[in-house]
Amino acid sequence: MAPSVSRGISRFRRFRLPPPALLVVLYLAFIVCGALLLWLPVSHNGDIDLGEAIFTSTSAVTVTGLVLEDTGSAFTWFGQAVITVLIQLGGLGLMTFAVLVLGALGIPVGMPQRLILREDLNQTSLSNLTVLVKIIVVIALVCETVGALLLAIVFVPEFGWQGIWQAVFHSVSAFNNAGFALHPDSLTRWVGNPLVNTVIPLLFILGGLGFIVVGDIYQKRTWRKLTLHSKLMLVGTAVLIVWGTVVFGLLEWTNPGTLGELGTVEKLWASWFQGVTPRTAGFNTVDIGAMHDSTTVLVMALMIVGGGSTSTAGGIKVTTLCVLLLATVAFFRRQNSLHAFGRSLGMEEVMKVMALTTISAILVITAIFVVSISHDGEFLDLAFEVASAFGATGLSRGATGELDTLGRAVIMAMMFIGRVGPLAIGFFLATHAAPRVRYPAGQIYLG
Repeated sequence: MAPSVSRGISRFRRFRLPPPALLVVLYLAFIVCGALLLWLPVSHNGDIDLGEAIFTSTSAVTVTGLVLEDTGSAFTWFGQAVITVLIQLGGLGLMTFAVLVLGALGIPVGMPQRLILREDLNQTSLSNLTVLVKIIVVIALVCETVGALLLAIVFVPEFGWQGIWQAVFHSVSAFNNAGFALHPDSLTRWVGNPLVNTVIPLLFILGGLGFIVVGDIYQKRTWRKLTLHSKLMLVGTAVLIVWGTVVFGLLEWTNPGTLGELGTVEKLWASWFQGVTPRTAGFNTVDIGAMHDSTTVLVMALMIVGGGSTSTAGGIKVTTLCVLLLATVAFFRRQNSLHAFGRSLGMEEVMKVMALTTISAILVITAIFVVSISHDGEFLDLAFEVASAFGATGLSRGATGELDTLGRAVIMAMMFIGRVGPLAIGFFLATHAAPRVRYPAGQIYLG
C-alpha cells in the first residue's frame, strides 16, 4: 500500500467520531432532512418558512411537541405524514430502525453499530441489544395499533373517514410522548370523554415507562421476579402520577380558566390527564396558560423529571430522581451504599445521576438566562417553555411563538439535548484512561 494511502487511512481512523458524537450527528442529519421535506410546497399550505420547518422537524425528531403553527391547519396530509414518520423514528430511536433494516437484509450488526445503538437506547451493556430492538418495535406497533383502533371509535363518528388518520396520528404521537395534535386547542374538546382520557394517557404512560420495563413485565409477570430498574420505575411512576393528579386537582379545582367551569366528573378526568401529561407527553385538555403560578411550577418539576430510560420520554428520568432520593436517605443514615427492594447500588450509579442532574440544572438555568436576554416576557412563561423543551414535553404557555431567532434557537437546542441526553453530550470529551498520578486526600467543609 502506498505511503500516502496509509497516512490517509490513519488520519481517518484518528478523527473517527466516538459513538455518542456519531449518534448526535445522525440525529442532526435526520432533523435537516425532515426540515427540507416539511419546507416543500407539497407539505404545507404556504405559511411555513425554512426556520419554522427546522423548528418543527427538531420538535418532531426529539418527540417534544412544541410548535410555531397549528399542525392540523398549517401542514397538508403529506406534511402531517412526514411529521408522523419523524416522530416514530425519533421516538423509537434511529439506530433501532437501522438495526431492523440490516437484519432484514441479512447484514450482521457489527460492533460500531452496537456501540451507537447502546448510546441511542441509553444502555450500559452491548449484550442482547438486537433482542431489545425487537421488543421495542413489537411493543410500539401493538400499542399504537390498539390505540388507533380505540381512538377511531371517537374520531370517525365526528370527522368521518378523516377520523382514521386522526386516530393514527394521535396514537403515534401519544405512544412516542410527542404531544403533537391536529387541533389548535390540543384535546380540550374531549376534556370529559372517558375513552380519550383513558387511551391517550395509557399510551404515553406505556411509552414513558421504557421498553425494558414493559418487556420485563411481559416476560416475568410477577413483581418478585422484576429487575430493580423495573421496580423503581413502576413505583416512581405511580407516585408521580398520584402526586401530579391530586395536587393539580387541589390547586385548580376552582380556577375558572381551567377546572372551575367544568362538572365534577370532567374535573376529575382533567386532573388525571394534566397530572400525567407533564411527564413528557405534551397533550392537554385544559388551557395551560390559565393555570395558577403554583400549578405551573408543579408542572415544570414533572416535565424536568420526565419518564424512563429506553423510553420515548425525555427529562432527567424517574430512576435518576429515585437514586438521588435514595442517596439522600443513605447520607442521613450514614450508610455507604444504597439499598432498594433487596438490591444495592454502588457509587458509580450515584456519580452518574449527580453528573446528569448537575449538567441538566446548568443547561436549564443557562437557557432561561439566554432566552430572557432577548425577550422581556413573563419570566415564568419563559422558564416553562425551556423546561418543556428540555423535558421533551411540548406543553406551552404561548411564549414559544413570541420568541425571536435567538430564543427559538435556544429552545431547539434544549429539545435536542433533552432527547439525546446530557450525558451523551458530556461523553464527547470524556476519556476512560486511568490517572497516572494520585494525589493525597484533602478535606473541605460543606453546609
